Amino acid sequence: MTTPTSADTTATVFRDVRPHGSAAPVELIAAGGLLVDRVPEGARVEVVEGRGRIALPTLVDAHIHPDKTAWGEPWYSRRPARGLPEYVRGDVELYEHQRTPLAERAERLLAHAVTRGTRAVRAHVDVAPAYGLAGVEGLVAARERLGAALDVQVVAFPQHGVRRTPGAGALLAEAAASGLIDAVGGIDPAGFDGAGGEGFAGEGPSQLDQVFGLAERYGLPLDIHLHDTGERGLAPLHDIAARTKAAGLQGRVVVSHAFCVPELSGGPLDALAELLAGAGIGLTTVAPSAHQVLPFRELAAHGVRVGLGSDGVRDSWSPFGNADMLHRAHLLGWTTDARTDVELTECFALAAGGGADLLGLPAADLAPGSPADFMLVTGECLPQVVVDLPERELVVRAGRVVARDGRFLG
Repeated sequence: MTTPTSADTTATVFRDVRPHGSAAPVELIAAGGLLVDRVPEGARVEVVEGRGRIALPTLVDAHIHPDKTAWGEPWYSRRPARGLPEYVRGDVELYEHQRTPLAERAERLLAHAVTRGTRAVRAHVDVAPAYGLAGVEGLVAARERLGAALDVQVVAFPQHGVRRTPGAGALLAEAAASGLIDAVGGIDPAGFDGAGGEGFAGEGPSQLDQVFGLAERYGLPLDIHLHDTGERGLAPLHDIAARTKAAGLQGRVVVSHAFCVPELSGGPLDALAELLAGAGIGLTTVAPSAHQVLPFRELAAHGVRVGLGSDGVRDSWSPFGNADMLHRAHLLGWTTDARTDVELTECFALAAGGGADLLGLPAADLAPGSPADFMLVTGECLPQVVVDLPERELVVRAGRVVARDGRFLG
């Protein structure tokens, strides 16, 4: 039993709701930011009518780039790009083209994400000489204005590389020392930011030496983009695992994308999964395509934590994206050919509990004692919701309604 405390003076009763799409409607009672068994004695009670709608946990976007977004801005015509160097140049061109301040654009996008049922994001923010720390400062400002409606973890991300771009490493160190960020990022230490990268002419210590050094010095987690495939991706992944264990950073290191992993199957995949689980390394996928999505079911069977993210949203890389994690779960089902109710439910779970685990957040499983974080939708059952993507009619954070019918309430 979850016993309400005397400090709880207000309780909100969400009447006639169906948790996870259950057949029988119940009441969900929120007090002190948590779901509780009963209304605390003497509490002031507010009632919200659920009208038989489904209650589902709110979602976690484990990988998004809100600093780059053109969401809500005039249409931007993107030029063709091949390879990371050209995409990076495109980022700078779009940044210089936009007139709305970065903090305002990021806040607009993340407020929209809340209306779609997102309770937390891990935001990767470019740190490079082209921007200085403007992205970090802008995201921190947006985070403050979003208040308690959304948890925002800021990752200082060296998109331009720290070895190939003079001055980027010093900025990354400055960001780590600032106290503003929640994690240090990295990118393709063997390819783009290593001797194997196209046009690479950098020098100095390896990227992994730098980012692991910053993580240890400032007590920060790591989240490293790894786009490289084949041995160029696998060798750094093994190196990251070894460094993680040596530094005692188990559970605090995430590798995003890891496109080298879906190339494996059978014994090699099992062996890598065991290595990652033993080092406590988590992975994130954004369901970009059938051949690049992580084999999350096989990885989870070995104890590897996997989260789901939006990645870029209408940035220079792509005109697509909407910061809607329910839609991203839908895309995950599409790319993995999910057909059964179990498979569709697993896609939703990756967007909910999977991301929460990676970000160190408690699971919002709608049980007493869990965060009062959920959304109400009209539908038959959870698998049907993943397929049909109904409107998020009500979004609740810590027991408080933060969005209604697509409108952000703050």
